[in-house]
Amino acid sequence: MDWGTELWDQHDIIEKHTQSGLELVEKYVKFVKERTEIEQNYAKQLRNLSKKYNLKRSSKDEPECRFSSYQSFLDILNETNDYAGQRELIAENMMMNICIDLTKYLQEVKQERKTYLMEAKKAQQSLESTYKQLDSSKKRFEREWREAERAALYAEKTDQDINATKADVEKAKQQAHMRAHIAEECKNDYAAQLQKFNKEQNQFYFNDMPLIFNKLQDLDERRVRKLAQGYVLFSDTEKHVMPIIGKCLEGITKAGTNVNERNDSMVVIEQNKSGFERPGDLEFEDYSQGINRASSDSSLGTPKGPMELLSKNRSKNFWLFSKRSKPTVTEDFTHLPPEQRRKRLQQRLEEISKELQKEVDQSEALGKMKDVYEKNPQMGDPASLASQINQTSQNIDRLRGELNKYETWLAEAGGRGETLRYKTHTFNNNGAHDVHSPDGAHSDESTPDPSQAIYAEFDDDFEDEELTAPIGKCTAMYNFPGASEGTISMQEGEVLAVVEEDKGDGWTRVRRNNGDEGYIPTSYVSITLNE
Repeated sequence: MDWGTELWDQHDIIEKHTQSGLELVEKYVKFVKERTEIEQNYAKQLRNLSKKYNLKRSSKDEPECRFSSYQSFLDILNETNDYAGQRELIAENMMMNICIDLTKYLQEVKQERKTYLMEAKKAQQSLESTYKQLDSSKKRFEREWREAERAALYAEKTDQDINATKADVEKAKQQAHMRAHIAEECKNDYAAQLQKFNKEQNQFYFNDMPLIFNKLQDLDERRVRKLAQGYVLFSDTEKHVMPIIGKCLEGITKAGTNVNERNDSMVVIEQNKSGFERPGDLEFEDYSQGINRASSDSSLGTPKGPMELLSKNRSKNFWLFSKRSKPTVTEDFTHLPPEQRRKRLQQRLEEISKELQKEVDQSEALGKMKDVYEKNPQMGDPASLASQINQTSQNIDRLRGELNKYETWLAEAGGRGETLRYKTHTFNNNGAHDVHSPDGAHSDESTPDPSQAIYAEFDDDFEDEELTAPIGKCTAMYNFPGASEGTISMQEGEVLAVVEEDKGDGWTRVRRNNGDEGYIPTSYVSITLNE
């Protein structure tokens, strides 16, 4: 069954029904938009809540960070933040897959419906126009037929009138004949218009309008099907992220099971153990023998009186339960209990060692660059590096002094220095090699032979490593002789493969097609790296 057959005379009902269907789609789109706003606001509130209680997330040195209960709480906050992200994803997918898609589809359907209704209107107007022509020809035929009857009656009357002349009779007959001819023509025109109208009316009710109504029916059914898909997407959008939401909830459960109360207790001990010995028993002080006893710290000899001694002992025994003033912070951490002092000194030693290693590496790079400039003046002025080398040398001396100072304090505190190892190969202000042991003293190693080129270290790298894949290519802008060991010569315009980028010392490692590798000045080539 279809609309064209069953609802052939219900044009207004069909028009109203299809309009109502489009309004339902608009209403659903509005509903989903409001749902996305709820999801977005919910996600925003969850993120703000997580951020509010996670203020210390960037401060990893906080003592609380070592407790499993604290870490689990941070995990819960992170999972809550991830959960909020999934709610945002729900809102985004609903907006893209339902609201935007249905809105676009709605515009297309509206235009299609408008086209069909315009076709129906044109067909209706065409039929009405034909009917007007039919009605006009019918009325003309009726009018002309009456005129013909009157003309025939007049001619008959004139013919019977004895007073009428022969001319009058002839004229009346001619008039009646003319009117009869016109009436006959109007009759034929009316018959033709009637035939035309009946044909168009049949076409209108049995072909044109049923076809249009069926198109509107198809449009409405597609609209219903599309809307049903939107209903399903409303559910599927949330179902799609449910596994990830489930993982977030599992993460929260795991955070709870990861709490270890025993380990947290051990962390409290480790962080706060003072290292002090428990106080011993107090000696009995016999005030009745105070006059005859020799003066001592535990006697009643002058000038110490009973109240003063009692106050002294009380302060020893009951300090645990009293409020103590905040100690003055000192550089050697003597304000801390022995155990905590050792930990802080060890931590500081490690920090200084890392800083020292950075300065040593910087010194090495500057020394290499100075040697290169001295051997190849065209590449740069060695004197331009003097201030940097001098500053680096001062930083190394300062840090070594700091290192020795903290190692001494650690030894006094009963600890053992376990600082990070750092390279001992550095350069002095003149670019010559200095060899130092980790504690800052000179080692027994002698200064390297000046005849050994600075690039010997590069050759070691070549021996230890297999051929690496090129990371780009370069084109020589100038000639380079490559006279020093570890370098490679090149001619202007030559194309070489780049196997190692410039690490800040002004040299780039390259390879020829025949397998020869070496370093060339970075400023001598134009480099293009692979993407």
